[in-house]
Amino acid sequence: MKISFQINGKKLKLETSPKRRLLDILREDLNLTGTKEGCGKGECGACSVLYNGKIVNSCLVPAMQLEGAKIVTVEGLKNWPVFQPIEKAYLENGAVQCGFCIAGFVMSTAAFLHDNTLPISGEKIKNAVAGNICRCTGYAKILEAINELANQPEIVRQIQKDWSQTFEQ
Repeated sequence: MKISFQINGKKLKLETSPKRRLLDILREDLNLTGTKEGCGKGECGACSVLYNGKIVNSCLVPAMQLEGAKIVTVEGLKNWPVFQPIEKAYLENGAVQCGFCIAGFVMSTAAFLHDNTLPISGEKIKNAVAGNICRCTGYAKILEAINELANQPEIVRQIQKDWSQTFEQ
């Protein structure tokens, strides 16, 4: 089947099997290897991407659902101005361990910051990353980094702008 979609702001046309997973297309065809396969069942979050403005597990998205889609991977998020503050908060809070799961957490952080409503609570942050598993840490430093970001209005305004430019045009 032939599909047309956007990935990280670039229009693509691809011929592939309709049941092929978005994860495999990203890694094998497009060499976007920041998106990782952890469980292959949609339970670990390592393969999280933004799909039409929503956070999804790319291991669960078949190619037949990609027609006309707008997708952002961690490589694409790196081009958003909001990425630098996210990266800085993760580093300064010691939230990065081995790095395998971190792209999924960063994508979930971006989605949380976009959907964020005040007041911020630890419970809201935990719910935002509940679909992500890290085998190296107790999550406290990741939650601290997200909390720090969510309480900076300029970061929230920037993610709203970045999001709008990507998904609402």
